[in-house]
Amino acid sequence: MKYVTYEHSGRQRVGILDGNQVLDAGFDGDMIAFIEAGAPAGTTVPVQGARLRAPLRPRTLRDFLAFEGHLKNAYRNLGRDIPPEWYEVPAFYKGLPDTVIGPDEEIPWPSYTAQLDHELELAAVIGTPGRNIAASEAAGHIFGYTIWNDISARDVQRRELPIGMGPGKAKDWDGSNILGPCIVTPDELDPGGVRLTVRVNGEEWGSDTTANMHHTFAAMIEYISQDLTLRPGEVLGSGTAAGGSGLELDRWIQSGDVIEMEAEGIGVLRNTVGARP
Repeated sequence: MKYVTYEHSGRQRVGILDGNQVLDAGFDGDMIAFIEAGAPAGTTVPVQGARLRAPLRPRTLRDFLAFEGHLKNAYRNLGRDIPPEWYEVPAFYKGLPDTVIGPDEEIPWPSYTAQLDHELELAAVIGTPGRNIAASEAAGHIFGYTIWNDISARDVQRRELPIGMGPGKAKDWDGSNILGPCIVTPDELDPGGVRLTVRVNGEEWGSDTTANMHHTFAAMIEYISQDLTLRPGEVLGSGTAAGGSGLELDRWIQSGDVIEMEAEGIGVLRNTVGARP
């Protein structure tokens, strides 16, 4: 199943994506409430003129670094080496849920950066709560998967990383995280073999597969759920796929560029870069 949040007549509701047709899911509540309720099967009604929005406002955003190919490319351009600990620990940083926007929304260019970058990721959405979850049981806690475009201010990131606190304002402004276009349930998607592709103005800039993830979503869930309850609506990002960012290519997006991120089995997340202040 492909679930969406859509807007129509000034209201946002949960829907089901059937091809290009949005069906109202017959549920009164937002996506997190829908997930918590067990994705109940209501009476579906076709909606004409529906506009897709971000599929959910996450409870939390955790972004990992699972692709070794991306790290090798990116760290070289940042003048860093991959630390040996990366191979042992599925490390992450936390983002702000209220920064999330959705498909076809304009990507705002923050006033304090001259070097904006996209990042192509697959994201898992937690569906069933749990604590101290073993990797072997983690799949049962995932509601579905979506695409995450994690926007970065690279010049700011270069100043922040040496401090050792992780990314701050390099990833922290309204509209810096983009999710969509839908959430696909695990029965329709194998997270271990999803082809991810990014195009800018119709030109392919990078492509990779989740088969190359060093850290799996199961390992991420096992790690973060230690003595911590995960709840429905929390989002875990894979980290950038190899070739999924301009940093790796020394090639940068510009105002007016159209970025398309495609994940097999999910669809295309499309956004236009806004004007630079």
